[in-house]
Amino acid sequence: MRELDILMGGFVDARLDGLSETDLDELEALLDLPDAELLSWLAGGAEPPPERDTALLKAIIAFHTHDGPIH
Repeated sequence: MRELDILMGGFVDARLDGLSETDLDELEALLDLPDAELLSWLAGGAEPPPERDTALLKAIIAFHTHDGPIH
């Protein structure tokens, strides 16, 4: 799914060097989920289940949350 590629790719491009081994494992697990499910969480269409509502997922969501225009 192109939208998911853009969202996840932007985060990975910007933050990959700072991710721990645990974060990388979790990122891989997120990427194994169905695209529509993950995109729904990232876009705010649904709340992730408690076991997926982690610091990494919150960081990915926050990375794409903006209060103003993007220039």
